[in-house]
Amino acid sequence: MKIVFFGTPQFAVPTLEKLIIDPSIEVLAVVTQPDKRRERGNKLTPSQVKEFALTHNLPIWQPTRIKKDEETLAKLRHSGADAFVVVAYGQILSQEILDIPKLGCINVHGSILPYYRGAAPIQWCLYNGETETGITTMLMDAGMDTGAMLLKATTPIDLLDNAYTLAERLATIGASLLIETLCKLENRDIEAIPQDNEKATYAPLIKKEDYKLDWAKSSLALHNQIRGFYPNCVTNFRDQPLKVTGTIPLSTNNLVSLPQEYNSLLQNLPDLSTSSAKPGEVVSIIKGTGALIQTGDGILLLKEVQPSGKRPQSGWDFVNGMRLTLGEVMS
Repeated sequence: MKIVFFGTPQFAVPTLEKLIIDPSIEVLAVVTQPDKRRERGNKLTPSQVKEFALTHNLPIWQPTRIKKDEETLAKLRHSGADAFVVVAYGQILSQEILDIPKLGCINVHGSILPYYRGAAPIQWCLYNGETETGITTMLMDAGMDTGAMLLKATTPIDLLDNAYTLAERLATIGASLLIETLCKLENRDIEAIPQDNEKATYAPLIKKEDYKLDWAKSSLALHNQIRGFYPNCVTNFRDQPLKVTGTIPLSTNNLVSLPQEYNSLLQNLPDLSTSSAKPGEVVSIIKGTGALIQTGDGILLLKEVQPSGKRPQSGWDFVNGMRLTLGEVMS
């Protein structure tokens, strides 16, 4: 089977790798987003998919706007591809492109469709506190993740999963599911099932304001926001931005879901049930672990943070480095 692969971030790399090593599949070319200027030095940086494709000497096409790029459109028309595989490419494909391959355009989407259609399904799934998610392969149409579904695979979500760990797991699941999907498509051993649009939910692009922490929320809601939008959630501490990248919501119910190493946390907690502390206030410090912050409902342990201009550090290193004291407030 001849394939043209469309993808950009690390999430797409495991699928491309699976396609390359499968002896029954030939990857004709890789379509990815143009190099971007990133971080310090403002140097042009290739996508993770491009970096991987370069190591395997694959032809790489990087149109700025694929729907308007006549050179790339011509290459796609003359590619002779049986299918186009799309994994987090980052541009919308026109109907003209969707109609080119004889088996269609197959998308690997990071949710159990029709739930969490859109650009950030993994992040919003965590934000909303879901306990299960998965991968859906589908035949693409002109809509936003509205195509007929082919195969699904699910995975549970752990309380300590974040957007990075969950994406890593889903990328591996998606790679295997895509190979199975292609095999069944070629053998006409699969039925495309239309989505129930009435059940659809959406996962829009994340905005800058979504990263701001409001300590009046519950400890669980804050934890879900922090792990969902990892590693970008931010609060204000001592008039400086502080990224909060790892937390644990402390309650008996939540601790049951944690690894055994955290079972002693509840025993070490002081009696905070009658605390009059305001949201964002440091109400206790657990030696060797970190600071406990009062929220609108419950206590949140700071497990990992990143002060402005510094690298990520453990909650305990933050306590020591900042000489944190009880009563200080994060805003």
